[in-house]
Amino acid sequence: QDKEKLEICKLNDPPSAETVKDMIKYARNVIEEFRRAKHYKYILCLTLTPLVELLEICELSLDKMGAVFEDSNVYMLHMMYQAMGVCLYVQDWEGALCYGQKIIRPYSKHYPSYSLNVASMWLKLGRLYMTLKNRTAGVKALKRAIAIMEVAHGKDHPYISEIKKELEDH
Repeated sequence: QDKEKLEICKLNDPPSAETVKDMIKYARNVIEEFRRAKHYKYILCLTLTPLVELLEICELSLDKMGAVFEDSNVYMLHMMYQAMGVCLYVQDWEGALCYGQKIIRPYSKHYPSYSLNVASMWLKLGRLYMTLKNRTAGVKALKRAIAIMEVAHGKDHPYISEIKKELEDH
């Protein structure tokens, strides 16, 4: 699956091997920069300004990497996931949903059928849809999360009961 995980944009004039190599180096560096910035900003000052800066790091790197990488590329997915996390933290539900919708299909391809990573993303999407008053999409996403979790955890797991109760309450 390495080829799928490192998917390059399909362009009339594909990027050179050197361009791809440079972009991978950039992606690794920006991921490390984000980790340092996240740690520093969360620990020292939990205000919206540093969080906006974290989101800017994500968005700028996604723009730059998007010129070479497909959205399904693991480096793109990593930064989208980080951006989604920042959006969730600042309660930008629409922004978080937008990133989550871009992430879910590649996650479903990259991870095994009953991966808890995929279930977790469906769960987040379901809750976001519910928060944004899109009950139909929310129920569908939560049911997908439950279906995966029932296989991974077993049908009687307390967490599954909790999500089913959440569905009934909406």
